[in-house]
Amino acid sequence: MTDDNSIEAAPMCFACGPMNPVGLKIKFELNDGRVTGQFAANENHVGFENTVHGGIIYSALDDVMANVLYLQNRKAHTARCEIRYRRALEVGQTIRLSGWIENERRRLIVLRGEARLADGDELVADAEASFMLA
Repeated sequence: MTDDNSIEAAPMCFACGPMNPVGLKIKFELNDGRVTGQFAANENHVGFENTVHGGIIYSALDDVMANVLYLQNRKAHTARCEIRYRRALEVGQTIRLSGWIENERRRLIVLRGEARLADGDELVADAEASFMLA
């Protein structure tokens, strides 16, 4: 289930904002503490030749992890994030994103995220991030 009020609070978010004309417009859903979403890269997301820029993949992963907290009305900011790219993503390919909490101590929350090909489930990239509660 999504929280429509959360989406309205960040309409210009690059990754999930519905009003951002150059944004990714990813729609996230929260179910049982896990957030999921999908993203299909287009020609505006190219890095080299037909390959999606790594920063686009990073943005999608950062936002799926952030939304684990955001969709539960918990304000936090990325403090650190490490990403590992496993394979190239080509323009036109769709990835499924998922994010979840790994560990939580006081104001520091460690989250994990994955981007997998929607067709075949192959891992494109995964990330681990520390978020600080506001």
